[in-house]
Amino acid sequence: VQLVESGGGLVQAGGSLRLSCVASGTTFSINAMGWYRQAPGKLRELVATITSGGSTNYADSVKGRFTISRDNAKNTVYLQMNNLEPEDTAVYYCRIDRSIVSYWGQGTQVTVSS
Repeated sequence: VQLVESGGGLVQAGGSLRLSCVASGTTFSINAMGWYRQAPGKLRELVATITSGGSTNYADSVKGRFTISRDNAKNTVYLQMNNLEPEDTAVYYCRIDRSIVSYWGQGTQVTVSS
């Protein structure tokens, strides 16, 4: 399984970005899909996840501002990020779980200026 993320960039505080992650290869039996982020000098942390049934989970720091969604027909997961804050600056990684294996994307940089 290969994951390709897109949509990162530089945005001012209060702005919006939409991240996309497309899975290719052996994509049957994909279960949860999610987004994680890692800021400089910090550990990678969960941002949001979505199950195959559509149940979502968010980090407290992004609740009400970020929305995760998925298109199973396109093997794609999205992260709509609104009202961005400088603290959201990080490399954002896509992750999918297929059977008992997790796959990670290469990451996309999100930078929020104050």
